[in-house]
Amino acid sequence: MATFLLFLLIAASAFSTLNADVSIDCGTSELYSADDYALGWVGDDTYIQHGESVQLKSSTSLYQPLATLRVFTDRKKSCYNIDSSKGSKVLVRAYFYYGNYDGKSSPPSFDLHFDGNHWDTVETSVDQSVFYEVIYVTKTDTVSVCVAQTAPNMFPFISAIEVRDLDSKMYAELDSNRALMLRRRVAYGTTSIVRSIDDIYDRIWVPAVTVDGLTVLTSDEILVDVGLDDSPPSAVLLNAFSTASTSSSIKLGTNLPSTKVPIYMNMYFSEVSVLDSTQTRSFELLVDGTPNSKPFIPVYGKAGEMTLTNVTASSSTNFTLAATSDSTLPPLINALEVFTVSDDLTDGTNSADGWYPRHKFTSYFLHPTQFDVLGDWGGDPCLPSPYSWDWINCTSGSTPRVTALYLDSFGLSGLLPDFSSMTSLETIDMHNNSLIGSIPEFLGTLPNLKQLNLAGNGLSGSIPSSITNNKKLKLVVTDNPDLCVSGKSCKTASGVDTFGSGGSSSSGKKKSKVPVILGTTIPIFVLFWVIAGVCAVLHHKRKSAAIATGNAVQAGGNKPYGNPQGQAVQTQTTANNNNNNNNNNMVQNIVHDFVVNVQEQLQSAQVPVDQNNQ
Repeated sequence: MATFLLFLLIAASAFSTLNADVSIDCGTSELYSADDYALGWVGDDTYIQHGESVQLKSSTSLYQPLATLRVFTDRKKSCYNIDSSKGSKVLVRAYFYYGNYDGKSSPPSFDLHFDGNHWDTVETSVDQSVFYEVIYVTKTDTVSVCVAQTAPNMFPFISAIEVRDLDSKMYAELDSNRALMLRRRVAYGTTSIVRSIDDIYDRIWVPAVTVDGLTVLTSDEILVDVGLDDSPPSAVLLNAFSTASTSSSIKLGTNLPSTKVPIYMNMYFSEVSVLDSTQTRSFELLVDGTPNSKPFIPVYGKAGEMTLTNVTASSSTNFTLAATSDSTLPPLINALEVFTVSDDLTDGTNSADGWYPRHKFTSYFLHPTQFDVLGDWGGDPCLPSPYSWDWINCTSGSTPRVTALYLDSFGLSGLLPDFSSMTSLETIDMHNNSLIGSIPEFLGTLPNLKQLNLAGNGLSGSIPSSITNNKKLKLVVTDNPDLCVSGKSCKTASGVDTFGSGGSSSSGKKKSKVPVILGTTIPIFVLFWVIAGVCAVLHHKRKSAAIATGNAVQAGGNKPYGNPQGQAVQTQTTANNNNNNNNNNMVQNIVHDFVVNVQEQLQSAQVPVDQNNQ
């Protein structure tokens, strides 16, 4: 049985992944099903690697996803990135339960963001959970949920995250460049929460509290026909609130803020019984006593809806349902949704910059024994201001650009990737890492770059001419033992002489030293054998001369007077000396020719002197 349940859970999780629906239990690595609402939950260890996981200790039974949390103490903002589909309409929900996890009885407040937009300020309490919900159309293929510290020692945390795909027809009167922030969603007359089992979009419908003067009505139908684009679950239409008489109205609680804001309100209705010919139920919506809708007549067994938009309101605004003059029955209401409408959503950091620091860099800067340190930075790099990532600087504005990368001592390794589209960069600091390979040519062509610090890495090859010829660029490349930093021959850490080239290709590949090696080795090899051959010839000639001289002396010694033979020996010796001198001159000429040839080839391989004298 347990195996079967696990199979169902995995299958449900796979289905949810395909539909971009996910439930994340923050602070745990477990995969489980919460029996309360038949939801499959996953741990957050595959979404984030920093922060501290905390298991809450409570004397009361906790809803399992709220029994753990993840707290963040080391960054301005910490984010979860969740895969989605660009242009899809999503519902995102974030849960927070403090539970006095730190024993300080000091529940924190902090900011909540989504996709680079300010969402809300989270206000937590010691023993009450709270959740926030937003509905919007995604502009990228990622949903980001971030918490940001706003005050000292007020460390942000998060308990759970849910993302649900909605039908594109839902909440159709919402501008696609804005978001709906949930203020209230209630089901009138129900006794328990209605959500995933009854609502395929897993909206949470909370039972409304009955107040004096209101009565609960129950439908005679067991299933209400819901043909509305907003798809309220049938379960919330089986009960309703009403008043005792037509002279009484229903006041709607909205949970709006104290200041006026744009709102979006959905009201759902369904007649609870079959009316006879003498009965009529007709009512209208009043805003601060002024009619704001046409008369509405609910239908038995079928869902109806009234939507209010393009209105600003606050907690002091009165919304009431009142019977019309021809109605014989009082007003009723089955369910209600109240949202505030956001400002225009940001498009995020400029597309040339926004995806590079994390998505582009991290495909290169991977350490085999450590988590990808840049991949753990989520959300928008620059937005919302001032909550940019700790290691970048950004311009101001609605579509900011990245102007600086401070990645010193980040444990980065591998080759430098191509981020040439980040043309607003003024500072790049990547010293004290483990970068290898050659310095890319494009770094010298970034139009606004003023400082480039690549010291303390394992870079090699020569410095591109685009950098050496860039007079406005301050370059630091010390402590790269294999990097050729001058136009002359320079010795690497391995003790091998290298010679710079006029520049490196944009692909970052080193130029081959084989022509230089062959151009110097082959002439020296030939020179060696030429000298050896000349020496052999000289040795042979000297040996022949010595034999001839010995024979001449021996013949002269048999005669009483040997002067004629002595003259002959002197003449032969002088001739041999002349031959030796000629041979020596020939060797010197050959050596000189080969030395000149080698020098010319070495000179042709040298690079121009580094203009910045690095």
